[in-house]
Amino acid sequence: MSLSSEEVERYARQIVLRGVGGPGQNRLKAARALVVGAGGLGSPALQYLAGAGVGALGIADDDTVALSNLHRQILHGTDDVGRPKTLSARQAILRLNPHVTVEPIPLRLDAANARGIVARFDVVLDGSDNFATRYALSDACYFERRPLVTAALGEYDGTLTVLKPWETGPDGRPNPTWRCLFPDPPEPGTIPACAEAGVLGAVGGVLGSLMALEAIREIVGGFGDGDEGLVGRLLMIDLKGMRFETLRYGWDETNPLSGTRANAALAP
Repeated sequence: MSLSSEEVERYARQIVLRGVGGPGQNRLKAARALVVGAGGLGSPALQYLAGAGVGALGIADDDTVALSNLHRQILHGTDDVGRPKTLSARQAILRLNPHVTVEPIPLRLDAANARGIVARFDVVLDGSDNFATRYALSDACYFERRPLVTAALGEYDGTLTVLKPWETGPDGRPNPTWRCLFPDPPEPGTIPACAEAGVLGAVGGVLGSLMALEAIREIVGGFGDGDEGLVGRLLMIDLKGMRFETLRYGWDETNPLSGTRANAALAP
């Protein structure tokens, strides 16, 4: 797959990077990325993936734009209130980069449909806002062997990690799954929703941009010397205190996906 002269000019500042170059830009053009959630995390992630030249973007979201979304969900505008987020996001992305193909997927991913959708993409970004979707999506990515970039937002904080549990780490042990990090979802009501706790819009911008960065790193095959992504590492960001910390975590042999007693019932 070759780049047109217009694309070469569009991505010129990226192509000159030693960690990307022409081959990396061509890999971006050939790639298919699925973004689950066109909200506070998905909006900035989608913009930077489109700007970087990822050739095909799938957007999975079953919601419509609300006025209370607009302080953080920056793909959408006032005139989009009431429209499906997938269609609003598609219009904004094509305005940014007409070389990108956008596939709206106006539904909520669950254990029944996630695997079939995930299988059609090369890399998946999880910007969902509920635990049922997070677990269904991470399980589907495990079974379909798709890299998963997953982030979560708090009021002034957030977390980010990358999952490739079908591969082994430097120690020869399997890479961890999402269930190694969080074996079970929290009890309902123990973690307040965004509408209850609130969130600063720019926090989503920081985390969503980092999600796009990790997806781009995965697509181009790393950025060269000194490259270390977030597989097996949880990035924790406290933007009130301006603290960025990284916690290493590993494979748990008791996890129900790749553990020594894997639960066949989790396979779709």
